[in-house]
Amino acid sequence: MATDDLDDFLQEMADVKPLQHNEVEPETSEFKPTLAQLARREAAEQAMEYDANYLSMEYVDLLKPDDVVDYKKDGVQEGVYRNLRLGKYQLDATLNMLGKSLVEARKHLFDFIQDCHQRGIRTLLIHHGMGRNSKPHPAILKSYCAKWLSQIPEVLACHTAQRHHGGYAACYVLLQKNQQQKRDNRERHSKRHQP
Repeated sequence: MATDDLDDFLQEMADVKPLQHNEVEPETSEFKPTLAQLARREAAEQAMEYDANYLSMEYVDLLKPDDVVDYKKDGVQEGVYRNLRLGKYQLDATLNMLGKSLVEARKHLFDFIQDCHQRGIRTLLIHHGMGRNSKPHPAILKSYCAKWLSQIPEVLACHTAQRHHGGYAACYVLLQKNQQQKRDNRERHSKRHQP
């Protein structure tokens, strides 16, 4: 450094006083994200974990424990629906949701229906319970089960079971044919109509 530069520097620094202490104290408060930041983080994490389960956990019309669950898509023949209601079809699979939380029940029901449809199982029995003592409302699981079944495209119809299959605590479910069953059915009908 040139002497003139050093003199200028010392002149400029003449009124500067040294610090009283030379230790840096760490900040005592940690960075804490706001509630909005936490909500955005959670939403981003959930978006990354894609959930194919589209069953809604939103508002549900509450049923009473002894209300009948009944749903039928347009196009389902009355005779088919009557046989389902009367429990005349062989039950090929059963799902017991008793004692499950709504979150668990939603997952189990969705996975069960998808698996049964893929395997070509058509008639199911779902045990949802009556929920007489469920909190915060009676029949909450039964109510959501009825709502969810009507949201699943593969479900053609459902109805409260006969007493010997669980009565108001269970329901029958009829699934549509899977793609392989539809192909087989078309082939069978085309052979029938050939000369």
